[in-house]
Amino acid sequence: MSLLKIYLELSKVKITFAVALTTITGYVLANGVFDTGMIIPTIGIFILACASSALNHYQESEADQKMTRTKFRPIPSGRISSTHALLFAMAMTILGSWLIYAGSNFLGLQLGLLAMLWYNGIYTPLKRKTAFAVIPGSVIGSLPPLVGWVAGGSSLADPRAMIIAFFFFIWQVPHFWLLMLKYGEEYKKAGYPSITSIYSPRQLKNTTFVWTFATAVTALMIPFFGIIQSTATSIGLLLASIWLIVIFTKLLFGGQQKFNPFYYFMRINYFVLAVMIFLAIDHLI
Repeated sequence: MSLLKIYLELSKVKITFAVALTTITGYVLANGVFDTGMIIPTIGIFILACASSALNHYQESEADQKMTRTKFRPIPSGRISSTHALLFAMAMTILGSWLIYAGSNFLGLQLGLLAMLWYNGIYTPLKRKTAFAVIPGSVIGSLPPLVGWVAGGSSLADPRAMIIAFFFFIWQVPHFWLLMLKYGEEYKKAGYPSITSIYSPRQLKNTTFVWTFATAVTALMIPFFGIIQSTATSIGLLLASIWLIVIFTKLLFGGQQKFNPFYYFMRINYFVLAVMIFLAIDHLI
């Protein structure tokens, strides 16, 4: 049981579960229905995301020792060896890859592996080079829904696939950005460049608002690509986008009050969850 708990920590299951939800969204939008065909590729993406997270633990174990937030993770705390964690990541990579291939096709497998390569091979090393790694790193978020899209039988050449991918890409920027703001001081202690050292508090607020506004606008673009069938869904997207913009407008007119990144981090995640729910149930309305 203790080992299982460690594996769950390595897998960052809360995050990887959210990744699986984006795959379901892509599948339902492509296929038009909830059916058993989405089960295998979704589980495959979940397991591959767990593998990617475990590999990230292995890659950043030294830096994790220097941060209060991460020093009790399995590897720096000594609860599991680096080799054991790496072997776990490899096993999960093989299993996840096989399930994606079995549940979709070779293109779906390529997209899944590209997401892992982008996260572990590009974004993770880039974080040590620049505080703006969050922008290219956000490509990661656009790939799991595309796995669901191709598993649902649709083509990547379809413009609807592009707006879905673009929405999840845009959302990932303020998502990662707000995390960097929340843990900026800890990242600096661990040797990572931090945007809190580059931008003033006012600039940080303004930039966060711009990226969040772009996320809301992108959500409003979705109905124009012929994905939405129900007027109720379009209204839901409009109301959710207005709510998000109003919440983040407080950043611009909040005076000198302390900026709480985690508060806004949760709100933008609630927004994206609402968008996924609206899109997934659209064909059922």
